[in-house]
Amino acid sequence: MSFQALDPTDFVVSVDSVTAGIWTDNTASLFSYYTSSTQAASSAGNYYLNVYDTAATNSIQFAATYGNLYGSGSELYNTSVDGYSYSGTIWGQYQILCLGDETANFSWGGITGSDFWALSIERDRYKEALFPGSLSLTFKTGSSYLTITDNSQVVSSQVFCDAGRVFQLVSGSAGVVYSGSGTDGINGYSVSSGSFGWLLPDIGTILLNPLAISQSINLVPTRTSNTDGLNPARIINAISASGFSSYPFTLNSQENISSDYIFCRPRSAQFNYSENPSFISGSTGEVLYDSFINNPQVYITTVGLYNDASELLAVAKLSRPLLKDFTKEALIRVKLDF
Repeated sequence: MSFQALDPTDFVVSVDSVTAGIWTDNTASLFSYYTSSTQAASSAGNYYLNVYDTAATNSIQFAATYGNLYGSGSELYNTSVDGYSYSGTIWGQYQILCLGDETANFSWGGITGSDFWALSIERDRYKEALFPGSLSLTFKTGSSYLTITDNSQVVSSQVFCDAGRVFQLVSGSAGVVYSGSGTDGINGYSVSSGSFGWLLPDIGTILLNPLAISQSINLVPTRTSNTDGLNPARIINAISASGFSSYPFTLNSQENISSDYIFCRPRSAQFNYSENPSFISGSTGEVLYDSFINNPQVYITTVGLYNDASELLAVAKLSRPLLKDFTKEALIRVKLDF
């Protein structure tokens, strides 16, 4: 077996950004929303609700939850200990995850908030991250609609928190910011109530600011102390009310795929003989036919990549056999994705 050492110039690394829909079957739009009554009745239902795309499926699309600085909007763990509740725990979890400080507060476009809704996309759906600029999320209460997107297409510099990149949620669709009634015409949200929340693409999470949403449409969480306000269901119902019409929940994923291109160059004098038993004698190692000595013809079908110890690391198959003799040279590009 003959080997050809590769030169450093034979290696080229390329990175491509690939986007796809995050919902079932890589679709970008979600129209149907179902929750599980079993989960809602369990202890997990006190914290969050999973959302499915059909009534008969185990395919989770995202989860909805509600967090409150004061623990309001959910029942207390112990009625004799005020403030310690399910919503308070959710608030603390996202506070540490996003802000890295249990004393810090969320700021929605300059307005400090004391509660939020959170939509967490199922982890295996968004690969590396959510794709900024692809979000369209509509809420409906009564006859009122609100469609929001992120401001990634209009900001000049990126903002980061402990959970990665942060984009403000604004009035708009698919990265296009709307201006008009209820917004300041520049940022896409009201100065008095702040933005509609945050898009955190690197952890697949959408945080929603109830204050801004409630000023736009009549969608208000229950904030009564020691009361199960069913707030996760409240936000899901508002999304579902719009999803069956022409306002789906639209979002894409994004991942960077690194490709290592290896260029293999069989020169005219190389790889013209085969070690196949039909080519040489198994007992003497001689070429069986005289015509193969001066004018051999072989077909390259496979490229093997070896390390310095002659250990096979990877195999590349050609789409069709490649004729090789002393009058021909070839350039074979091997692509490794990782």
